[in-house]
Amino acid sequence: MKAWLLKDFGLSNLHLEEVPTPVPRPGELLVKVGAVSLNFRDKAIVDGIYEPHRVPKPLIPVSDAAGTVVAVGEGVSRFKVGDRVNSTLYSRWIDGPPGPDEPAHCLGMPLPGGLAQYMIIHEESAVKAPDMMSDEQAATLPIAALTAWHSLMDLGHLEPGQTVLVQGTGGVSIFAAQIATAHGARVIATSSSDANLAKIKALGVSDGINYKACPNWEQKVLELTEGKGVDITIDVAGGQGLNQSIAATKVAGLVAQVGFLTGQTSALNLMPLIFRQTTVRGIAVAPRASFERMNPFLDKHRIEPVIDHVYSFAQAVQAYEHLARGAFGKVVIKIAD
Repeated sequence: MKAWLLKDFGLSNLHLEEVPTPVPRPGELLVKVGAVSLNFRDKAIVDGIYEPHRVPKPLIPVSDAAGTVVAVGEGVSRFKVGDRVNSTLYSRWIDGPPGPDEPAHCLGMPLPGGLAQYMIIHEESAVKAPDMMSDEQAATLPIAALTAWHSLMDLGHLEPGQTVLVQGTGGVSIFAAQIATAHGARVIATSSSDANLAKIKALGVSDGINYKACPNWEQKVLELTEGKGVDITIDVAGGQGLNQSIAATKVAGLVAQVGFLTGQTSALNLMPLIFRQTTVRGIAVAPRASFERMNPFLDKHRIEPVIDHVYSFAQAVQAYEHLARGAFGKVVIKIAD
C-alpha cells in the first residue's frame, strides 16, 4: 500500500512511499481509509514539539480517520466486513476515567495512523461512522467534535440558556459552537479575523470579539454577560491567555483547557483562580463511550462538520501547510479514490 512516512521531524521529512499492507491480528480490523482530518496535534508531532520522545521513526501519522472494514482478525464480533467505522485517538480508553498510560496507545503516534491507504483499528476502539456523513465528514469527528462534546456535555454538564465562550474558528471551537447552539446555549466567539467571526456567527454564535482589536477581550466578555462571565470556556490557546480565560468565566465556572496554540506553559495568577473558584480542567479528547453518546446528538440536530478544504492523498504536505496557516473548520485529506 501507499503511506506517508515521517522519517524525522519537519514537514520536509514526510514522504509518500510503498509499505506492506498490515494484516489484522486477533481483535483487529483492517480498514480501507476513506479520509483523514488534520488536528493541531498532527502538526505538532511533525514539528517535534508534541512528546517527541514518544515518536517512532518512521511513523505513519494522523489519528482521525473514517473508512470501510475490508478484513477482520480472529474473534472480531463488534464489526464485519463492509461496515464504515471511525478511529478513536485512544485505542484502549473505552469508558470512565483515563488510565495512567493512555498516551502510549494513541493512533497516529506512537501507533501507526491513518495517512495511508489501509490502517489497523482494534475493534474495541472503533466506532460506527454516522450514516448521514461521508467519509470526509466523519473523519473530522474523532478529536475535534469529540473534544468539544466531552468538554461541554460530559464534563461541563451544559444546560440550555447557559453561555459558552469559544476561542478561534478551528475545528474544536466550531464544533463546540455548533453543539452548544443546538443544545440551546448562547455562544460567544473570539478570533483575529472579522471575516471568520462573520462566518461563525452565521452558525448561530451570538457575539464575536476580535482579540486583535480588543486585546482585553475578557473585559468584553464580562460586558456581554452583565459582569457574570460565561459558564464554560473552551480554551484552545493556552499560554498566558489562560489568565484571561479565567477572568472571562463565571465564579465556579469551567475552563476546559483543550489546546496549546500559543504556548505549552502559563504563568498562572493564582489569586483570581482562587477567589473565583474556577475549575481548570485539562481535556485530552474522550473515551469511545463518549463518541457513541455524541453521534446520536449530531444526527438528531443534523450537525454537519465545517470543512475548509479537502486535499487529495498526494497533497498531504499542502494540507499540513494549510493547517499551519490557519483554517476555518477542518482540513481533510481524501485517501480513497
